[in-house]
Amino acid sequence: MKIKNILLLFFIACFHFLQAQQQAPFWNEILNFKKGDSIDFPKPNQILFVGSSSFTSWTDVQDYFPHYPIINRGFGGSSLPDLIRYASEIILPYHPKQIVIYCGENDFAIDGNLSPQTVADRFFTLFSIIRKKYKKIPVVYVSMKPSPSRQQLMPKFDAANNLIKVFLKKNKKTAFIDVYHAMLNKDGALRNDIFLKDNLHMNPAGYKIWQKLIQPFLKK
Repeated sequence: MKIKNILLLFFIACFHFLQAQQQAPFWNEILNFKKGDSIDFPKPNQILFVGSSSFTSWTDVQDYFPHYPIINRGFGGSSLPDLIRYASEIILPYHPKQIVIYCGENDFAIDGNLSPQTVADRFFTLFSIIRKKYKKIPVVYVSMKPSPSRQQLMPKFDAANNLIKVFLKKNKKTAFIDVYHAMLNKDGALRNDIFLKDNLHMNPAGYKIWQKLIQPFLKK
């Protein structure tokens, strides 16, 4: 009787866990990744790109880096808590040779009252999760970018970027890529010619800037 009760509690717990997962933000996107993996699981030793819509929209990222096999696990609208929540599904299973992260911008867009330190701390948590499994795999953070539609948040992006940069300097096998300042004119004004009509996402000219900055850090 006790065994039956234990099994019943176990199945109830599993049911509630699955139900909670299905109601979690971006679960459908994660499920699509998992379905794709079940059909053709990525080979090990590729470079994992993970993060928000700037990676999601980079659908031709492999064309920009033809000599570097890439797994793209960007999902639009995601914030650092989402990457933390789904690390077991979209980061840890792949045994990559390198992990490249772009995330944090949406954290401020969701809650403009967040401090740069809070968002930086979220990245530190994600980094800790990665390091628990992959102690020696290089981790690259692509800085939060500026954009015309989020100019009011740019000072916070810049401040959080600097906190993350300082943190990564203290940790081995890491790199920080500053795309923020590369997307500004010489006078410090934001370039408007590198964005789509939504004034948030980049056009090919914007991604060309990223390509030039990211490629020297990629592992062959």
